[in-house]
Amino acid sequence: MPLVALLVLLVTAVVGLAGCSRSTAPPATSSTSSSSGAHAADPALKPAGMNTIAQAALPTEARDVIRRVDDHDVFQYRQDGVTFQNRERRLPARQSGYYHEYTVDTPGASDRGARRLVVGSAGELYYTPDHYRSFLWVVRGGAT
Repeated sequence: MPLVALLVLLVTAVVGLAGCSRSTAPPATSSTSSSSGAHAADPALKPAGMNTIAQAALPTEARDVIRRVDDHDVFQYRQDGVTFQNRERRLPARQSGYYHEYTVDTPGASDRGARRLVVGSAGELYYTPDHYRSFLWVVRGGAT
């Protein structure tokens, strides 16, 4: 009889833990880009009305940041990889920690410049050339 009670307790615990793993964030997709092997975001996550840009059309520096993010590389600035707060509310509302930002070098700038790449937990990429005033949805690969 104690073995049955232990088994019931174990099953209850497993079922309870499975319920705790649910998230309100969109699920990450398992599709991959043919060029980098990185997760590609579900096109359904693209904010309505947001303009797009092909990854291949981004400035060289932005494409380099994407490669380094995909490779889990080291970044120059201490702010790179930190949580993007979305204070401007130009990206879809998500829980804290969902978005991370990275500096996109600006040739000739004496500081970090205005260009950033923001990465969502579901694999979506956003590029801002003007320090969060506007964003473009980055389409992995070439075509928009």
